[in-house]
Formats: sequence, structure tokens, C-alpha cells
Amino acid sequence: MLSENLQVVKTNIVKALEEAPRKDKNVTLVAVGKTYDADVMRQALTAGQRVFGENRVQEAAGKWPELVEEYSDIELHLIGPLQTNKVKQALELFDVFQTIDRLKLAKSLAKELEKTPKDIRCFIQVNTGNEPQKAGILPDEADDFIKTCREDLNLPIVGLMCIPPVDEEAGLHFAYLKKIADRNGLNELSMGMSGDYEAAIGFGATHVRVGSAIFGKREYA
Repeated sequence: MLSENLQVVKTNIVKALEEAPRKDKNVTLVAVGKTYDADVMRQALTAGQRVFGENRVQEAAGKWPELVEEYSDIELHLIGPLQTNKVKQALELFDVFQTIDRLKLAKSLAKELEKTPKDIRCFIQVNTGNEPQKAGILPDEADDFIKTCREDLNLPIVGLMCIPPVDEEAGLHFAYLKKIADRNGLNELSMGMSGDYEAAIGFGATHVRVGSAIFGKREYA
């Protein structure tokens, strides 16, 4: 079932790319492993998936180190909030940080990278809906924050990430994020989840974060 779901998602990505008015036809599928255990991840690995996303450092630490020893080509993305006191541990686990959302975190990450240089990539999370309960840089502060991260902190910023409000048209937020990325010369966009990844591809997503469409409905403790 998992391998079939994975193939359906990949087929949908190819179809969405064919229909999208874009020159770049490359999209990275980030399989979101939140709440699923190592055995489920192993099934996805057996089916050929190599790029995964996790929301929490502690959960990732409990299931990925052993799998990474078996599969050296795994690429692990942190797609959830990161506390500054867990930056060092996160650097040991993750290859890509998608949720740089505040100056304190950016400074902490830059400081740790000076001590232990690691080839990572970073996305800045933008709160495109200006939602007070949601993490992310506000859109009108994004340009200055991007500049600070790149020029002052020398962080390897490659793109932007967003999570649109659940009660608004996602496409408006995807288009908004792309506009911010374009004017800052950033080529990578992490946007789109299980319910809207095909639409996100139409707006230029280079990374889609898909969990339940691959692994099935989550069961929370």
C-alpha cells in the first residue's frame, strides 16, 4: 500500500509539472515522517524514497541515525520549529533546515556552523498569512531578514517555505511566496502538502512536503 501511494504521488507530481507553465521541471518530494516509526520509514526507503522531512528533533533522533547508517544517500529535512537549544543536535541529524523563522535562531545556527562546518541548505519560513499563532517571518520583514541571513550571518539560504492558512486559497499564498523569492534571487520554494501539492507545483514549488498521502492517516498519541 505504501509503495502504491508513493507511486501515485510521484505520478501526480509528473502530471502537475507537465501542466505547469514553468521551465524548471524538477520537484523534490519530501516524504514527511512525523508520527510514523522507523519501520514505516524503512518501507519507504525500500520503495526508493530518499528525501524525508521531520517536524521534531527528538523524534528524528529516535529513528533516523540507524537508517542513515544503512542508507547513506538519505537527505533529511527539518520542517518543524527549532528551539535554539537544539541547534547543535539538529545539525548532527539534518541536511536541510526549512524553518529559519527568527533572528535568534539564525544567529545560533550561524554560530554552530562556524564551530562544526557542515554542508547544509536553509529555507526561510515566511508567515504569508500574518497569522499570530504561526511561526515565520512576516512578509513585510522578509527582504531585510533574507539580507541579514545571507550577508551578515553568511547562512546558506537557498529558498523560502510557507504554510498557508487553512481557511484561505492556498494558491494566493504560493504566488505571494514566489514573488518574494524572485525579488531576492532565491530559486527554491518549499510549498504544498498532501492536500495541495499539485497546485503548489503550478505556482513554482521546487519542494513539496507530503505525509498522509504516502503513509496514511496519522494517529496522534
